[in-house]
Amino acid sequence: MDIIIENLTKKFGGQRVVDSISFEVKTGEILGFLGPNGAGKTTTMRMITNYIMPAEGEIIIGGKSLRDHAEELKLHIGYLPENNPIYPDMPVIDYLEFVAALQGIPKKMITGRVADMIRICGVNPEKHKKIGELSKGFRQRVGLAQAMIHNPEILIMDEPTSGLDPNQIVEIRKLIRELGKEKTVILSTHILPEVEATCDRILIINNGKIVADGTAETLRSTAQGQEILKIRIEDGEPDSIFESLQELKTVSMVDFADRQQNRFMIKSHPGISSKREIFRLCVDKNWILSELTPLETKLEDIFRDLTMN
Repeated sequence: MDIIIENLTKKFGGQRVVDSISFEVKTGEILGFLGPNGAGKTTTMRMITNYIMPAEGEIIIGGKSLRDHAEELKLHIGYLPENNPIYPDMPVIDYLEFVAALQGIPKKMITGRVADMIRICGVNPEKHKKIGELSKGFRQRVGLAQAMIHNPEILIMDEPTSGLDPNQIVEIRKLIRELGKEKTVILSTHILPEVEATCDRILIINNGKIVADGTAETLRSTAQGQEILKIRIEDGEPDSIFESLQELKTVSMVDFADRQQNRFMIKSHPGISSKREIFRLCVDKNWILSELTPLETKLEDIFRDLTMN
């Protein structure tokens, strides 16, 4: 199910926490929703799940307005909030059966559906324990199972890997990627490597407004603007190589990275690549180009530049 957000706004005490944002999420797409604390991520997710109502704007799910078809559309949404909605005193199986009944799953199908969720979310080793006896990782898995118990077409997850150890994070990432092949997935996280490992697209929100929207590669290209290369050239004198590189029309700046090793940092003019010109220069001079590495802008740097205000 596609999700279309149009001019969505939410105010608390006169302050616009979400300020007229618009975006779309397609079926089979995993959207990473990023932003600093207080940026409006959780509020937006709560509006999409109909947990809170927007002040202005429209949420359209599968072609239907959430305002007019809330009860129907909620059946198609699974939600894992940051504060996992679980009951510590309930055994895992009892809790999932309880949630399944709340979601309207026919009684004769509940046992099978619970068994499926226990298997898919990897809860089997702990399924007979009370939720309060589980580790944070297994509690998070139970929370994911409750979000998926009714097989929703849309999954919305707020910090789904919070508190998990590295092995558990890898397993949950793999599960989310599998789910994303057939569902519409929105996930919020502060772990930027997780976004690159899991998401097809990144949306960054700051002060209630969307400040970036695209793939990690697109965001890097936009932020970087100018190509930066780290190169090593052998069989030439450092000063001679330096001067020859400076004379290339595509190059705007040359600097030594390591004079002893003939390593250089090259910055190209905006929108131009110097790779071919460097290669041709080395051929003409009978130099060996033993290293040519593009230096990418880190996603962390992009995030910081867009949200530090």
